[in-house]
Amino acid sequence: MLKKIYAATALLLASSLLPPVYAQTVDDEAEKEWKELALQLPATPETINMVSFYDSGSQSFAIDSKSITITSDGIIRYSLIAVSSNGAKNVSYEAIRCATYEKKLYAFGRPDGSWSRSRRNQWDNISALSANKQHSTLFNDYFCEGNSIAGKASVIVDRIKRHQIIKPY
Repeated sequence: MLKKIYAATALLLASSLLPPVYAQTVDDEAEKEWKELALQLPATPETINMVSFYDSGSQSFAIDSKSITITSDGIIRYSLIAVSSNGAKNVSYEAIRCATYEKKLYAFGRPDGSWSRSRRNQWDNISALSANKQHSTLFNDYFCEGNSIAGKASVIVDRIKRHQIIKPY
């Protein structure tokens, strides 16, 4: 009986000298926490680079094919051009994050070609409602496959130009 107590005590002492595996795993995951890269605004969209991808009836939407970038933090950034049926035009610089089904608005285009940064600096869930369907269309049809980015920027641009959606309905 005394031998069993000594063996158990020795085992406890030996195990206490080993590095705590759980604590190390938690620290590794904290280091891997996602961080968004710094923003660099693109050049002003030019009509020749605009590629249409969605029409809601009251607005048509296009992407500036030269502005699409995929960053190492897993974000697709792009310039979005919305034109109303009355001819009013809005330009914005935005992003979609496939891993979380979210979008972010960075800036609005001004008539002089400059950008006005958005005061809202947070990610929002993408809505599939008709009023904001342009983002879910980009996510589901052209940008993302599940939670992953569906190819390089050139592949995505080509897919939009050909209106070749990822998941045909």
